[in-house]
Amino acid sequence: MTIKDDIKLDKTPKTIIGDLLKNYPHLEDKLIEIAPVFKKLKNPVLRRTVIKVTTLKQAAVISGVSLSLLINELRKAAGMDDPEFEKDIFESIKPKPVWVEENIIVKEYDAREDLENGNHPAAKVTKDILELKENENYLLITPFVPAPLIKIMEDKGFETFTEKVEEELVKTFVRLK
Repeated sequence: MTIKDDIKLDKTPKTIIGDLLKNYPHLEDKLIEIAPVFKKLKNPVLRRTVIKVTTLKQAAVISGVSLSLLINELRKAAGMDDPEFEKDIFESIKPKPVWVEENIIVKEYDAREDLENGNHPAAKVTKDILELKENENYLLITPFVPAPLIKIMEDKGFETFTEKVEEELVKTFVRLK
């Protein structure tokens, strides 16, 4: 199998899942095998939105799978003989910041049901966080780490902290920087 010109697997952590699956559609089953949370890609609404913005690095965070494992397994499934991606740049564990405990949660949104029904929470979350004032927290509850949404919030000038409470229960705290 040859690497297509519009996707560079040597930069795999930044590879967008949609680009990967467009060029290597057979890797969808492998992705789901490695990270079962991606069964949700079968939902057409989530598929149209999530795969356009989610990188493999973000996919590793969402699924709780080592980035190096994810990349190496996808490379093997694609028939690549490249040296393994050895450096695991999976996010380092951060201690819970003081602001999470000290600030008042003024709004909470449990997006699990919406996500299950194929509704992407980005618009609601964006609207909600834009109403935050200094020393106020927003709590987003999801079944997985919402890595692309976290990036959007941080790009808009918000600070986030995410903790996995249990399987399919992830809390993301948001505040103004």
